[in-house]
Amino acid sequence: MKKNIAVVGMGYVGIPIAVSLALTGKWNVTGIDVIREKVESLNRGVLPIGGEEPQLPEMLKRAVGEGSFRATTDFSAVRGSYAVLINVQTPVDDKGVPDYTYLLSAAKSVGENLEGGTLVVLESTVAPGTTERILKPALEEASGLRCPEEFHLAYSYERVMVGRLIHNLRNYPRVVGGIDEESRRRAAEIYRSIVQADVVETDILTAEVAKTVENAYRDVNIAFANEVALLCEALGVDVYRVRELVNNLPYDPSQPHANPLRNMHIPGAGVGGHCLPKDSLLLIHGARAFGRHEVDAPLMLLSRRINDYMPLHTFRLAKAILEKEGVDIKGAKVAVLGYAFLQDSDDARNTPSRTFSEIMMWSGASISVHDPYVREGDVIEGVYFTRELEEALRGSDLAVVITAHSVYKDLTPALFKKWMRRANLLDGRALYRGREAEFEEAGVKYISLGRGDTLRGFSLTP
Repeated sequence: MKKNIAVVGMGYVGIPIAVSLALTGKWNVTGIDVIREKVESLNRGVLPIGGEEPQLPEMLKRAVGEGSFRATTDFSAVRGSYAVLINVQTPVDDKGVPDYTYLLSAAKSVGENLEGGTLVVLESTVAPGTTERILKPALEEASGLRCPEEFHLAYSYERVMVGRLIHNLRNYPRVVGGIDEESRRRAAEIYRSIVQADVVETDILTAEVAKTVENAYRDVNIAFANEVALLCEALGVDVYRVRELVNNLPYDPSQPHANPLRNMHIPGAGVGGHCLPKDSLLLIHGARAFGRHEVDAPLMLLSRRINDYMPLHTFRLAKAILEKEGVDIKGAKVAVLGYAFLQDSDDARNTPSRTFSEIMMWSGASISVHDPYVREGDVIEGVYFTRELEEALRGSDLAVVITAHSVYKDLTPALFKKWMRRANLLDGRALYRGREAEFEEAGVKYISLGRGDTLRGFSLTP
């Protein structure tokens, strides 16, 4: 007999796990969200997530058609559930302090409908200590039940990435932390029904730390790549060629303790998304709020500053290009190609395109933003947003690639030359690397972030 699972939060994490569980034949799944339009879309079998998301649209249609998945705004769906999975946002403020508004609201609504013996699993990325110090007492207060005596509690983080939601969910190992052995066992049972890789059991705090460390690791390594890009610009060297040479060291299993393998990350115009800009801050906050002694994390904090600086550096490059062309930035028309934080997605959370556009507008430039996926309501006010590329480029003095959407990869220099008033292209993602000569021969001035040879004679003074 199928057991019931409720998944709270129908976003990039909640939808794929809800649909995947529904198609196992073991669970009846109800997705809960406060946004009625999203719920209605899901019940029609229409994915409310834009961009390219392999397999997920078809899986949703099948789950709805089979009757194993439905969505609702009513938290009474929690009643009678074997497990409740919570996926809500935990943003941070400008000081790195987490905002628990969404989590506490979800905890109250779940707790008011929670029945004895139910397992609650938090999947959101949170500051270490949050599950036991924040969520557990909130659930106990709302439900009148005690944990772990009367309900079970676990933490299991996602490893999804926009554009690879189902692939990552299915193929990457899953870490499960439980407040006790029974909580771990139950949570692991659920994830083993959909995950084809290992399901690793541990305690809640270790799992919370592991999640934030994973993304802090990426953020620090991206910051290193970005700093190398700035150095290469100053030296007149191509950072992408440097990266190729650094990463050509092989994996050598004969000396695992001193392996030469390198994996320098890719530099770019900025870091965005819901996770990387905040997860190192969540880790630091958890250690400071719930740790046993005072602690600092200068490397992670400096890495955040470097990555946050990259849209400003992209602006400085853009300003230098315009000045060299004799164009006053006040009144210049700049076309921004891509607004989502990640290629081929509609996710505009913390996108570097927003920061770049804001600085440009503050400097007096006129901005046209093109993106084939994002919703117009997600784009900053004051810019002209269009899904027509020609419309964005027409009459512009500079085009700036911020997001490496696939639709941009095959654009020809002739199009830039034809549509733009001045054919200047600043490539913040090395999208046209290897085609530099093609652009130059067509009369398009091509400048790429991290390539010093294209910046000779440019002034980068603020």
